[in-house]
Amino acid sequence: MQKKSLSDISTQGKRVLMRVDFNVPLDDNKKITDDKRIVESLPSIRKVLGDGGRLILMSHLGRPKGKANVEYSLAPVASRLSELIDCPVSMAKDCVGTEVMQQVLALQDGEVLLLENLRFHPEEEANDPDFSRELASLGEVYVNDAFGTAHRAHASTEGITHYMETAVAGFLIERELLYLGKALQEPERPFVAILGGSKISGKIDVLENLFKKVDTVLIGGAMIFTFFKAQGYEVGNSLVEESKIQLALHILEEAKNRGVKLLLPTDVILAAKISADAPSYAAKISAIPEEMIGVDIGPETAEIFRNEILSARTVLWNGPMGVFEIDNFAAGTMAVAQALADATAKRATTIIGGGDSAAAIAKAGLANQITHISTGGGASLEFLEGKDLPGISALND
Repeated sequence: MQKKSLSDISTQGKRVLMRVDFNVPLDDNKKITDDKRIVESLPSIRKVLGDGGRLILMSHLGRPKGKANVEYSLAPVASRLSELIDCPVSMAKDCVGTEVMQQVLALQDGEVLLLENLRFHPEEEANDPDFSRELASLGEVYVNDAFGTAHRAHASTEGITHYMETAVAGFLIERELLYLGKALQEPERPFVAILGGSKISGKIDVLENLFKKVDTVLIGGAMIFTFFKAQGYEVGNSLVEESKIQLALHILEEAKNRGVKLLLPTDVILAAKISADAPSYAAKISAIPEEMIGVDIGPETAEIFRNEILSARTVLWNGPMGVFEIDNFAAGTMAVAQALADATAKRATTIIGGGDSAAAIAKAGLANQITHISTGGGASLEFLEGKDLPGISALND
């Protein structure tokens, strides 16, 4: 997807309306507990301010269900952003209306205004044309740098582009397209994909699309048990999608037909219940007792997966290998995280597709040793499925 970006336009003296993803976690005292999403948007913000643009930022936060709610105000974000860029960030009381327009028109070159939560208006998620037009009237140039919402056709991501001549990608989206796009279009080989998570149903479209691109697929997470059940193994009390057993067989057949090496675990970690104090042990997949639950890939599998990852030139990871939130069940996921970091050091391109995998790499303390970590869980998944992302398709080519 060759899209125009912030580098291709001049923003000096212009009102730049930028959609960012400031949907950050807040504690009970309205303090931001993780500012990663704000930090990710800084290159685009600094570029506009450095060029003497007048920056109007817009974002959603949480799920206020179309009503103004102080619980979901972006005010804490304005103060954190002000600290990060070392200059004042004004806060608007709303995202549309006469008062907002007056604040926007009063902006001087190099100044910033953050609009209040877009989702205080039901028209945002409904992609209402009048609301889109009203948002568009605030700026002369539109920049989308919110990859995490690019798979949604909302007023601030897709609708707005119908009313603005210049609509370009910010540096964050440009980076996402560069790495995810290159992996899918022209990867360096061998190309290894690692898929985890609990359900086949959530990953079937990704698998179907990746089979056309990859050399090897490594599968972990609870979805392995649906594959094992399909192959006639006993899986104890492990999670199985009974309605997807035929689908699992179809996937195995499809991989074979396409010449894709598909590796399932040879051993797993078992526990009687999913709890931090439950004793656990490793067992072959042919030896799962009926009362036990599979909670992670086993050490033998972790080693096999590691060797595959280290032999790759491009590695894409989406989904944990087990219940990594519990330390006792995190060894497989951590081993994969370490293997990715080691592969990066050997000059492989390593990409993490957002969501739980991003949380896992952060937990392993290896985030800065990966080539690219996607900022959008749902968006990166749909991108990997080969789907159209409306918030990106709508930008200028």
